[in-house]
Amino acid sequence: MVTDTIRRLLICCLLCLAQALVFNQIRLLNCATPLLYVYFALTFPVGYPKWARLLWCFALGLSADTFTNTPGVAAASMTLLGAVQPYFFALFVQRDAPEDLRPSVASIGRLKFSFYVSALVVLYCLVFFLLEMFSFFHWLRWLECAGGSALLTIVLVLAIESVRKR
Repeated sequence: MVTDTIRRLLICCLLCLAQALVFNQIRLLNCATPLLYVYFALTFPVGYPKWARLLWCFALGLSADTFTNTPGVAAASMTLLGAVQPYFFALFVQRDAPEDLRPSVASIGRLKFSFYVSALVVLYCLVFFLLEMFSFFHWLRWLECAGGSALLTIVLVLAIESVRKR
């Protein structure tokens, strides 16, 4: 348990720093930014406690808000993602899955993992940019930002997953 907490803390810090120093500087077509820290919320195992999942996601979202000057937007979106992640992952695994089963290409297959990542990243980006813009007057701009950021994030998450140790 202690080693898992330390490992998660290091991954959390690494993703937050990478987002703040590298990925926030990328703005394709002035609307699409990769949000790689979402990968942290996608990797919780089946039996991970819900309170801990929500706490980790909120803390990472709050630290991302601190570095990106989006007060509460990433924290709220990450907390939502932490709340729905086990239910989305349950759609792709069998009911008698082991408690330590982690979402990965090796555990559920490339196609299922791609659908899993795509669904959660699109949900995250839609909520994130809805809260950031807080308006439906520019709904086309909202869709451009959410769609472009979701596409970049999905590509990065799948790329990381393809080179990750199995």
